[in-house]
Amino acid sequence: MGLEDVLEEVREEVTEEVPPGVRITDVEFEAATLVIYTKDPEAFAEDNALVRRLAKRLRKRVIVRADESCLSPTDEAEEIIEEVVPDDAQITTVHFQPETGEVVVEARKPGLVIGRKGTTLNEVKRKIGWTPRVVRTPPMPSRTIKDIRRFLLDHVDERKEFLRKVGRRINRGVSEEKEKWVRTTALGGYREVGRAAHLLQTSESKVLIDCGVNPGQSDQNVSPYLHMPEIWPVSSLDAVVLTHAHLDHSGLMPVLFKYGYEGPVYATGPTRELASLLQLDAIKVGNMEGNPVPYDSDNVRDQLLHTITLDYGDTTDIAPDIKLTLQNAGHILGSASAHFHIGEGLYNVLFSGDIKYENSWLYNAAENKYPRVETVVMEATYGGHHDTQPARSTASNEIANLARATTERGGKMLVPVFAVGRSQEVMLVLEEHMSRGNIPEVPIYLDGMIKEATAIHTAYPEYLQNKLENKILHEDENPLLSERFEQISSHEKRQEVAKSEDPCIMLATSGMMNGGPVMEYVRNWAQDPKSTLVFVGFQAAGTLGNKLQRGRREIGVTKDGRQRTVRMEMQVETVDGFSGHSDRGQLLNYIGNMRPRPDEVLLHHGEESKCLQLASTIHQKFNLSTRAPYNLETIRLK
Repeated sequence: MGLEDVLEEVREEVTEEVPPGVRITDVEFEAATLVIYTKDPEAFAEDNALVRRLAKRLRKRVIVRADESCLSPTDEAEEIIEEVVPDDAQITTVHFQPETGEVVVEARKPGLVIGRKGTTLNEVKRKIGWTPRVVRTPPMPSRTIKDIRRFLLDHVDERKEFLRKVGRRINRGVSEEKEKWVRTTALGGYREVGRAAHLLQTSESKVLIDCGVNPGQSDQNVSPYLHMPEIWPVSSLDAVVLTHAHLDHSGLMPVLFKYGYEGPVYATGPTRELASLLQLDAIKVGNMEGNPVPYDSDNVRDQLLHTITLDYGDTTDIAPDIKLTLQNAGHILGSASAHFHIGEGLYNVLFSGDIKYENSWLYNAAENKYPRVETVVMEATYGGHHDTQPARSTASNEIANLARATTERGGKMLVPVFAVGRSQEVMLVLEEHMSRGNIPEVPIYLDGMIKEATAIHTAYPEYLQNKLENKILHEDENPLLSERFEQISSHEKRQEVAKSEDPCIMLATSGMMNGGPVMEYVRNWAQDPKSTLVFVGFQAAGTLGNKLQRGRREIGVTKDGRQRTVRMEMQVETVDGFSGHSDRGQLLNYIGNMRPRPDEVLLHHGEESKCLQLASTIHQKFNLSTRAPYNLETIRLK
């Protein structure tokens, strides 16, 4: 059955389901969503169950838009919105999109715009004809979110045409005569950490999961194997799925658009924002350091235009024979495990992404309950025999003790952090201990993208740990907005703090010390024995952070335009327990507690020894088939 046959069948079923006299003017797919245009939008507003009945009958997500002739003038519609929505909702902006018949309402309290069971939103829709879409106004201004929302509003026509092309590709039909099979190819990140990339193929479709860089390499083995015939040309891909924003998973995603990919990228909303932030920063840093990345800002914007966001638990068609569901991975804001349901019950495979299988200060534990999973492709970062991490409370007390000891002797505590995730967790811990008097009241400085990444966190409280979400939404208390944190916002301020003799705490990027503002503080504080360098995250092989963690005490610095070697006199400490990755015990529990338990586990995203050790233990402990594939291996799953 071809696309036109599918659409004709859908139109007939819509006509049968809606009440007589309801005028349907158009039916079209936008990605996996069926969009129904009507001259009688009030019929749908008055019968809340009508859309649900259509969705159930058609087995598709359905949205209804008023025909252009039914839309109220924008000035009149805006007045009605202000009348119907309570003032307590605190609407900040209203944007109309004539091309789609949507009106985007930004509010500080979006729940009040929606109303109980959607009553307020339905009343707005009934009175103005426009389809309202509600988004949260970030409590902490985020330039990234503002720019992305403006960019998408300015490109509504292109976006609409793109979604229709995706819809036609998804609904192109499948061949009933082909042999059905499923296989995955390791394109990067296997028996190593970095350049994560997996290709999932069926007899009908091709999906790429992640496309990252290797942070520990500067010349070779940096990028995934994107030149392989399985993936080339990239225009042959049906979809790309991004599990989270860290550059070892997203860092080469824009290259796909540079080389001809025009399809969708599926990710959560926070991942879209954070990936854009990190990719644009990679361009900036690469150009400054004479090591430019192989894409430009136009490619990042192309990625934004082609990204389709999903919430946790949403299931959507991404190819004629593949459905995708993203679930919380507990690693960073918006991080997801990607579950693929293939065919009519043919096969189910889960790509875990980076997971944290315990509640952290910021996020809920990774989800591991699925209707069906035959194969799990799982990370093994800390899968080695001796990879254990202390309890969160132990890590919290340890970093507080280091902060107190360092500042009391007049030193500075420097914490290299990833802008996303680890920064915010360390911030929460330091703020709590300082408010309790466990750490002296010294400045806590943030340098790099930490403030912007934190602003994005404040815009998505529903993605945070339950207790923290409740504090933010219901107790109006957000520790991330504490006045104790001071952002370094200029080169002059950075120089002033770096050369100051006063004690302080500095959180600075990058987390592995392979560039970024953290290097400015190392240059100035390396020879100060009163100061402490504290690692709280994974240090990939080949990075300066890894070398210092392993005992190197001489580093090369550029000072006054000259390159020289200095002796590292700072104390160097590692506080385990802040990692966004599960340790060995948590990884084993993740599989052991998974219901239903899979038949097979493939290990990746770990050094070779750790992948092999974890594979062996899972096999022995749970009697499951396990493998630690090499890069470029293709494994038939079904």
